[in-house]
Amino acid sequence: MQFKRRTVNQLADMVCGNFPAETTFFPYRSSKYITEFFQDVETDYEHDGSTRAAWVADVLAEILSEPQPGSGVPPESFARVIDRLMDPQDAVNEDSSRPGALSQLNASLAREGFQAFFAPDGRCYLKNVVTNEVAAPRPNPHRPFSAVEMERRERLVSYLEFASEDELIEDLLLPLFRQLGFQRITAAGHRDKALEYGKDVWMKYVLPTTHVLYFGIQAKKGKLDSSGVSKAGSANVAEILNQVAMMLGHEIFDPEIGKRVLVDHAFIVAGGDITKAARNWLGNKLDASKRSQILFMDREDIVNLFVVNNLPVPTLRAQVAGPVPF
Repeated sequence: MQFKRRTVNQLADMVCGNFPAETTFFPYRSSKYITEFFQDVETDYEHDGSTRAAWVADVLAEILSEPQPGSGVPPESFARVIDRLMDPQDAVNEDSSRPGALSQLNASLAREGFQAFFAPDGRCYLKNVVTNEVAAPRPNPHRPFSAVEMERRERLVSYLEFASEDELIEDLLLPLFRQLGFQRITAAGHRDKALEYGKDVWMKYVLPTTHVLYFGIQAKKGKLDSSGVSKAGSANVAEILNQVAMMLGHEIFDPEIGKRVLVDHAFIVAGGDITKAARNWLGNKLDASKRSQILFMDREDIVNLFVVNNLPVPTLRAQVAGPVPF
């Protein structure tokens, strides 16, 4: 991705703090602190003693040339630069919400079709104003959680205990996959079972090479097992087999390109656990080519991804018998 040199130079001045002390919203950074700035964003750049703004502009241009996570967003390293630049603790001549700095930053980014904004977690993110795709350092769902995140995680687990299959799809999966960068997310008539062909949702993902992969989702509310007789609240993986075969074999129509296409991969999603035996049974029943197209996602995966992506915990649409432990 390339930004206009004017934009890059303005961003470099913000990093360096090259503004009059009485009017600036960005702290002045000497050579040492510029090096620390780029270490904070997980890069190895060290200032070589040359003109600070010109050196930073060259580094930013190099960062922007790195591979992109999506066709409409800049590289993750650049997203970290923006987040670090807008650290609330670096506020100068304003409060920690940094309205002046944000306005100045957005005046430059608007030229490139981006907008910076503060999310409820206090961090600054970039959004493509055309596609609304958010550029951010990729969250790690396997990292340790804070106490606040653990509390949200428990609320999500409680929600999944009571949520219906439609609520699982519409209130959890659709917002989650949108946040993860999937496009054209379409629920396939789950309520009336019309034209599902084995999938509850279909969507697509655009690779950095601009190639497109299509995905289908088959979602079940509870646990997915391989026992001979499933208990209440569980689904047998044998029920999934025909639905997966239909999903992979039936074409979907993508109105953006005006063509019918096959699903490349199938997500099997469960609001409960997916047992190891169920995964193995399904893998053994499918041939090698179809087996590589199957992706599993159980309650643990859903909850962890939801928390690290800072999505709001939904509320149940209907009252259930007894108190809901929220």
